[in-house]
Amino acid sequence: MTEIGVVLCGHGSRHAEAAAEFLDLARQVTARLTAFDVEPGFMELAEPSLEAAVDALWRRGRRRVLVAPAMLFAAGHVKTDLPVILRRLESDRPGLSLELGRAFGCDAAMVRAAVARVEEALAIAGTAVPRAETLLLLVGRGGSDPDANGDAAKMMRLVWEATGFGWGEIGYCDITFPHAEVAMDRAAKLGHARVLVLPYLLFTGVLDQKIRGWAAAASARHPGTAFVVSPYLGDHPEIVALYAERVTEMLTGSNLMNCKLCQYRSPLPGFEAQVGLPQTGETRKPAYPHAAHPLGPRRSAGQS
Repeated sequence: MTEIGVVLCGHGSRHAEAAAEFLDLARQVTARLTAFDVEPGFMELAEPSLEAAVDALWRRGRRRVLVAPAMLFAAGHVKTDLPVILRRLESDRPGLSLELGRAFGCDAAMVRAAVARVEEALAIAGTAVPRAETLLLLVGRGGSDPDANGDAAKMMRLVWEATGFGWGEIGYCDITFPHAEVAMDRAAKLGHARVLVLPYLLFTGVLDQKIRGWAAAASARHPGTAFVVSPYLGDHPEIVALYAERVTEMLTGSNLMNCKLCQYRSPLPGFEAQVGLPQTGETRKPAYPHAAHPLGPRRSAGQS
């Protein structure tokens, strides 16, 4: 299958370490995809670009290229931005076929990776506080897509049930609610001795640093509660294996995206006006209907 090209597509970051972490992940995945011609590329903010990766494969004669996004959930980048970019690249290169894979999503492999990071944090923090007195707070990226936000909440529940903590909560870094800072304050008020914060992020960068800063500030506000922040997901072996699987499943017809809860296809209550909107990419995002929610990021804008 070496006639088939593969682009391992990262989001991209101005944070050099985050970009380097994706490229390292891509190298590990490439080692598993020996039957394919593979190139890494970023959608934005870092080099090599997605277009440069496609061009490298194009120059080597690859006319069928599988594009696998290293993204946690199917939000705007997977549903809107990448399809627009890929169609543009196809139109400029006659005969080229670009096929888009799906995000990692709510997968058992992701649960295993997240649980492993939580257990790493607990091993360092010690066992003086029992699990029944520990609250799990999963902090996701957050966005204007209710389906993706819901998947983050589902992942929290799956990790909670896997670890058996006393309680579980969800928080988000941006756009939606509850904002991570609000969720941290709420978690402390629930009375557990320890809050285990899981940054549900693939790589380091600004958001991971913000989560750690918010946790430190929450610890100062609530001295009776211990806040422990786990490592982000990173290149856990389960994620490496799943990413390779997201490539090969495109050849077997199992590359299925959850369209039944897509805000652009299904009239979800509160988001009906977005059904059928033209998907033109990053420049025209629909307004998030709950942008002014009292538990959203506006509440803590001055501290973020």
